Parts: sequence; structure tokens; C-alpha cells
Amino acid sequence: MNFIKRVVINTVIFVAVAGLLPNLLHVASIWTALLAAIVLSLLNAFVKPILLILSLPITFLTLGIFYLFINAFILEMTSFFVGSTVFSFSSYGSAFLVSLIISFVNLLFTEHYSR
Repeated sequence: MNFIKRVVINTVIFVAVAGLLPNLLHVASIWTALLAAIVLSLLNAFVKPILLILSLPITFLTLGIFYLFINAFILEMTSFFVGSTVFSFSSYGSAFLVSLIISFVNLLFTEHYSR
């Protein structure tokens, strides 16, 4: 999936999760969600591969479960770079849950658009 589609999907996910589960995620506006989606996409493109290589042994030992924690950490980094007053998670657990939601929805869209 290309960059713009992924940014749009992540923006919609951020707005939907913030609206449906306001105790997990705070997003000040749709523009904040768009900025967060852009930052998340850039972090996924440049920082995540480095983290995956560095954490390869523990990811292998945990049979890939640690990959989910890396996703949550990337979301926390997104919150840090965007600004925790306009885009924030209530806890690391909520970032973990939102990362699961994002992964699942992106998987659905990737499967749908790959056909």
C-alpha cells in the first residue's frame, strides 16, 4: 500500500479510536490525527527497521510477540514527536491496544487492496 493510502487509513483509525474509546487515546483534532499518521508512517519507514534488527533475538525467542511491543513503542514515539498535549495515550497498555487495532485494520486493507 502506498504512503498516502496508509496515512489516510491511519488518520481514520486515530479519529475512530479517539471517538469510540476516549479513555485510550486523546486526539485534539483531525489535523492532529493527520500529523500523527504522517509521523507514524515516517517512523515506521525509518526507525522501525532499525528496532526490528536490534530486537531480532528477543523477537525470535518470543515467537514474534515482541514485535507488538515495538509497534506500541513506535506509537509512543509518535505521541512524543507530535506533542503529548494534542496526541496522547493514557498508558503504554493503551498504546499496545491501539497498535493491535492499527495492525489489524492495516492487515484488512492490505489484503483487500492486494487482490
